Amino acid sequence: MTIQVNIAEAKAKLSELVARAEQGEEVVIARHGKPIVTLTVKPAPPVPQTGKRRLGVWEHLNLHIPMSVFEPDPEDAKWMDESIFPEK
Repeated sequence: MTIQVNIAEAKAKLSELVARAEQGEEVVIARHGKPIVTLTVKPAPPVPQTGKRRLGVWEHLNLHIPMSVFEPDPEDAKWMDESIFPEK
């Protein structure tokens, strides 16, 4: 079923019109008798994926990240090997 209301009536009964749209009714808001807006229900967000991550999600960005980025910096490695406590 389709419901058509003017803007003033829609402002006064917005909560009711939203509820009716949620129940599946088509709600049309009109200005001077001419339909201008249709209230529709926003679809539910997709369920997040669980498990393994998808590979290649960023392929469209054409990024090239060299593997050397993931190797430890020699200066940092030297620093990490040193003791944080002074020797006596």
